[in-house]
Amino acid sequence: MSRIRVAVAGASGRMGREVVKMVLNDDELELVAAVNYSSGLEVDAGRFVGLEPCGVTMSTDLELALVEGKPDVLVDFTTPHSVVANTALAIKHKVRPVIGTTGFTPEDIEHFDRQCKEQGIGGLIAPNFSIGAILMMKFAAQAAKYFPHLEIIEYHGDQKLDAPSGTAVKTAELIAQHREELRQGNPREQETIEGSRGGLYNGFRIHSVRLPGVFAQQEVIFGAFGQSLKIRHDSYDRAGYMPGVKVAIQKVMEYTGIVYGFEHFID
Repeated sequence: MSRIRVAVAGASGRMGREVVKMVLNDDELELVAAVNYSSGLEVDAGRFVGLEPCGVTMSTDLELALVEGKPDVLVDFTTPHSVVANTALAIKHKVRPVIGTTGFTPEDIEHFDRQCKEQGIGGLIAPNFSIGAILMMKFAAQAAKYFPHLEIIEYHGDQKLDAPSGTAVKTAELIAQHREELRQGNPREQETIEGSRGGLYNGFRIHSVRLPGVFAQQEVIFGAFGQSLKIRHDSYDRAGYMPGVKVAIQKVMEYTGIVYGFEHFID
């Protein structure tokens, strides 16, 4: 069986480097393009991530990399400012997008779903590729059937651009599928400091913590009379996301249209 040809956008970033290393170390995958947005960084992608030279030079032109590399899949870990345009370019060239970057509206997802179906290709937009994090979301959604009073607290480093995180939003969406909207707390509650109770979603609150030295954690806290339940997931290293990225690369080869959420690839 031929190997899946992979391009990586955001290859010079922290997540992108891990994807490059994972692809280069996997016999079922082949790195054919590595794109970064830092001028003057035209070096061998393998050498850049601390491995042996692989013959793929880092590029700053995504479209040219897609045309010349002819990848089957584009893995994108860039920024919310560039990811929508990157996804459009990938689909234009019939390259299956695997997107780990936030910044999509529901309308964007619908639009790209239609385009993928027209091109006869699959794609994935996933806020989180950690299998443990996906299980945390699934468990939380199930628990919400029995513990409808809850709050989400997510923790990330102080350089993260979006709040709440894509993982927290996806968790909230899954919970809302299993729980009717319920306004929690005292109806006369007042915030003496604006925003102290967090963001409101479907009647419950989401809190975002941003501190240096923090990597990525999330907990969902459920409360009921006489008891509480906490479901928490902690990520300590970006390499922990790579098994999920590989599953996504393989699975999008079997789908047509955009899949939103990595949980659809976990039985």
